Amino acid sequence: MQKIIFMDIDGTLVNDHGIIPDSAKQAVRQARENGHLVFICTGRSKAELFPEILEVGFDGIIGAAGGYIEIDEEVLLHERVSTEDVEHLVAYFDEHGIDYYLESNGGLFASKNCKAHIRKIIDNFIMENPHAREEVEKGLQPFHDCLIEGENPIRDDINKISFLGSDVPISEISREFEAKFTVISSTVPIFGENSGELSVPGIHKATAIEILINHLKIDKQNTFAYGDGLNDLEMLEYVQYGIAMGNAKEPVKLAADDITDTHDEHGIYNSFKKYGLL
Repeated sequence: MQKIIFMDIDGTLVNDHGIIPDSAKQAVRQARENGHLVFICTGRSKAELFPEILEVGFDGIIGAAGGYIEIDEEVLLHERVSTEDVEHLVAYFDEHGIDYYLESNGGLFASKNCKAHIRKIIDNFIMENPHAREEVEKGLQPFHDCLIEGENPIRDDINKISFLGSDVPISEISREFEAKFTVISSTVPIFGENSGELSVPGIHKATAIEILINHLKIDKQNTFAYGDGLNDLEMLEYVQYGIAMGNAKEPVKLAADDITDTHDEHGIYNSFKKYGLL
């Protein structure tokens, strides 16, 4: 019987260096050859879905933490942040010296010092982990390079906002924006302490999955999902088989039906095999 599988990217499909293990590519491709559907289900916006990710081969995209759904080049859903709310967060982050980037399907629009900040994060990581240089440059460099500087940040096409770590506690940022955004810790660990994401409230990966499976007329009992971060909680709780990666945060493991190995220990492949998807 055909199954539908929802796959987070950061920390799930890709490792901490931004690299997709070959075993994960093989698992996705073989599952699709066996007649199952595999969808990206990520906090990333479409502009962050680089060729290496899309070339794995997927049946569609849930992006922007549930705010965007695309299948067969048809857009089923696209939620955007209001211009008023963009103005609020830009003013707040600029005033408090917090570096950020605004995510749209057409590009990632960086604040004044954001790109230099990310460059410093990458350089420091390579200095401390010289053995990982090749993977980091291959996985994280495309993200750095695609950031757009110097554009007016007040836009009407923003899906989601990510901010880097700073001296401002994320709890304080959450209090500032809790009435207008869902605020979570960043799914990219190297962004540092107090880094995070702001997304449209009431929208998350599970709401998007429900819309999609209803559109495809697929029963919920045939759903699988894989994740590791806090924005995967609703997704793992909603589907029939919610599976946490071995590297997942503890609340994610507690919410999951099962726990597989880490991404670099072939967690995706091993779990697909366990559940007869291969």
